[in-house]
Amino acid sequence: MHDVSSPWWRGAVIYQVYVRSFADADGDGHGDLAGLLSKLDYITSLGVDGVWLSPVHPSPNRDWGYDVSDYETIHPDYGTQSDFDRLLNQAHARGLRVMLDEVLAHTSDEHCWFRGSLGRGDTDDWYVWAPPREDGTAPNNWLSAFGGPAWSYHPGRREYYHHKFLRQQPKLNWRNAAAREAALTVLDRWLERGVDGFRLDVANAYLHDAALRDNPAVPLANRTAWHWAHAPNLQYHIFDSNLEDNIQVLDAIRRRVERYPERFVMGEFSEEPERCGCFLPPNMGLHSGYSFPLLVADTLGPGFICDHFAMLAKYPEHWPSIAFSNHDVARTPTRFGGPDASPHLARLMLAILLTLKGTALLYQGEELGLPEAELPRNQLRDPVGDLYYPVNKGRDGCRTPMPWDAREANLGFTTGTPWLPPAEAHRPLAVSEQEVEPGSTLNFTRALIGVRRARPALRLGQVEFLPAVAPVLAFRRIHGRDEVLCVFNMGGKEACFSDARISSAKPLVISPQVALSSTSLTLPEYGIAVLAF
Repeated sequence: MHDVSSPWWRGAVIYQVYVRSFADADGDGHGDLAGLLSKLDYITSLGVDGVWLSPVHPSPNRDWGYDVSDYETIHPDYGTQSDFDRLLNQAHARGLRVMLDEVLAHTSDEHCWFRGSLGRGDTDDWYVWAPPREDGTAPNNWLSAFGGPAWSYHPGRREYYHHKFLRQQPKLNWRNAAAREAALTVLDRWLERGVDGFRLDVANAYLHDAALRDNPAVPLANRTAWHWAHAPNLQYHIFDSNLEDNIQVLDAIRRRVERYPERFVMGEFSEEPERCGCFLPPNMGLHSGYSFPLLVADTLGPGFICDHFAMLAKYPEHWPSIAFSNHDVARTPTRFGGPDASPHLARLMLAILLTLKGTALLYQGEELGLPEAELPRNQLRDPVGDLYYPVNKGRDGCRTPMPWDAREANLGFTTGTPWLPPAEAHRPLAVSEQEVEPGSTLNFTRALIGVRRARPALRLGQVEFLPAVAPVLAFRRIHGRDEVLCVFNMGGKEACFSDARISSAKPLVISPQVALSSTSLTLPEYGIAVLAF
């Protein structure tokens, strides 16, 4: 039940669709908009409020859509502008909002803006160019997230250009007024076409240090690779991105989006989120943001959640977005439970996601409890996997095709040859199998989202963490007179939690074998108890 006094996105559940792997309608092996359109009823059945689409613009796919060569239209693999319009209209008819993933901190090197900058024409200063040092090397020590220097030499200008990621992803110069206006105009065009908002890729990285100062080194004792991007963790990203001035750019984006009513803009902040504007109050920056502690944690227990919300408590006016899974990280059951993770673990993490304070971001297949897919090196398409294999196999394991039908070839994703192979481990977890099983993870997710929609405390309430002995995580959500108690056993053995009011509580979502007494709960491994007062 939506509270009309609050924006639609506050407390919403947004379903992330990685379009290339969702559903293929034309049999070319790549997911497309027509395939997504055919699955809108499924998405609606989950009870979510909207969908966030991975980038749909033309791209040479060096980084699978996150290198945009044309912001104005649709990638031919996905269909046409007419296909997009049909999708948008049909989603709106079902009450679903549609958000686009816009990549505006950099472009593809095949974008006309970049080609124009080579000839020192109208877009001369639209990218971050600098002359080589006297010895011919890169202008400074900045490191790319995908390995090596974050600079590439181009003979067309006899200069280096900056790229935070692949060399085919040159950094757009947001310090140039014309480049900034061109990027903001991209948002205008899609808002005018009716989209409901945006997820902004690397929203921490719009600005660079104009003096091109070196980044400080991370001390050797602190060099622990805390997620897949090992190479850049050798230095602190203080000058290539994450500047405090970034907040001014976020403000400009927010003002542009709010020219249109009922729109939402959130951002991904992969580094230094407190410094560059992730956790701002409601009148500043983007409407919401998310950072990576919840996405990269791999030790199951209440600690990483409590720590993250303790940090958020420093910014009480900020409304967070919350995610445990997306297209960049290993799927949650495998990350926390290994290749043979229990389905109870998947449901536990779903229950925590959907009861914490924030806008919940649910990644396709997360509602099925999918584990990470295993692919040999010759099947990897991700440049990260190519760089780090076998220490890290990249992001393809969470990007394999959605399993629709266990009885069909390619699990019902395509009639052709899929761009990534469907995971055989996903066959018993396919939608066709879980639809008919009342106790499936899919139906658990639907029920839990239904409870969230019905309880103002779960959508809009404040969160108060309660004293509990690990591995128990316990918190209250409170909104007006509505109060919900959420208790989770994040361990593999039975655990207990006490509260004097349990005897008067009404169970909303509760695991089998949870025992309630007058003042305590006994929870089995990965047990869940969501109770209303």
